[in-house]
Formats: sequence, C-alpha cells, structure tokens
Amino acid sequence: MPDLATPSPATVSPQIAQYAVPVGRTLFALLFVVSGVGHFSSQTIAYAASTGLPYAGFLVPASGILAIAGALSVALGYRARLGAVALIAFLVPVTLTMHAFWSAPDAMTEAMQRVQFLKNLALVGAAMFIAHFGAGPISLDARRTR
Repeated sequence: MPDLATPSPATVSPQIAQYAVPVGRTLFALLFVVSGVGHFSSQTIAYAASTGLPYAGFLVPASGILAIAGALSVALGYRARLGAVALIAFLVPVTLTMHAFWSAPDAMTEAMQRVQFLKNLALVGAAMFIAHFGAGPISLDARRTR
C-alpha cells in the first residue's frame, strides 16, 4: 500500500515544495502579524472590554505580543514548532471568548461569530501541523540542524 503521507515525485516537484513551504508559512503568519498589531489599538481593547473580558487593557496587548512573536517564529522558521504552540495558546482562549457564537444576541452576529470561530479552528489545525512537522526547508531551523 502506498504511503499517502509522502507524495510521490510525480505529484509534487521537490523544487516547488522547497519554496511552497516557506511561502505557506509566511502567508499563514501574516494574518497573526496584521491582527496582532491591531491588538494595541484603543478600539480593539474597548471592544474586548465591552464583551466582558476582564483586564482587557493588559490581556489584549499581551495577546498581540504572543500572536506576533509566534507568527514571526513560524514565518522565519526559527523554533517554528514553539511558535506554532504560541499561536495555539493565543487562538484557543481568543476563539472561545471573543467568538462565542452560541451566545450572540442576534442572528447576524451569530453567523459572523460562527465564521470567525470556524476560521480560528482551521488556524489551530494549521498550527498543529507546524507544531508537529516543524518549519520544513528554507528555514532557520533547517540551517541549525545542518
């Protein structure tokens, strides 16, 4: 039986895969850098406080730091597994507290928060892949192991 976890050379060119992995890491991380920077805005902090988040003035910027640090780690491929774990540590509480669609006050808010909740679950899944498989080729982690 063929090993489905490892594509055959006919399906993915090693040259393409070599560059696709760091591009994919960077695209994945970009979301966290951009959204993490937004965690320092007074509007984001006020919104989080309005949802009942305690200590929003501290927790929102702190979560922004965690998201940015984890994202840079993944994008650069430097201790990417640890960076992915940091992103999971960021995503899980944010998903459960800020995107609690089950307690939305109206149907439109419920639909919007459900999409955000499911998007975050997908991001957790992607971060789990990085946490398991590491940075891959063309990364600072790969240079360290040579």
